Amino acid sequence: MLAATLDAPELLSPGEVREATGRARFAQQVEWLNERGIPHRVDGRRIILSRAHFRAWIEGRIIPKTSGINWSAVK
Repeated sequence: MLAATLDAPELLSPGEVREATGRARFAQQVEWLNERGIPHRVDGRRIILSRAHFRAWIEGRIIPKTSGINWSAVK
């Protein structure tokens, strides 16, 4: 079950990723997240998924993907 407490860890556990995506296989989980535009990282055979990003997606908020700070815009 997805933890609903405020003191939950920042990252979803592998079991929570499995429950959230409804997919048991790693490749299918990654595909599901990609199809929905949910920001995550793949580290070997591990999916790193922020609880905050997943909650934002559930709430219908747009989660912009960034590649870091745009230093050319900083004066």
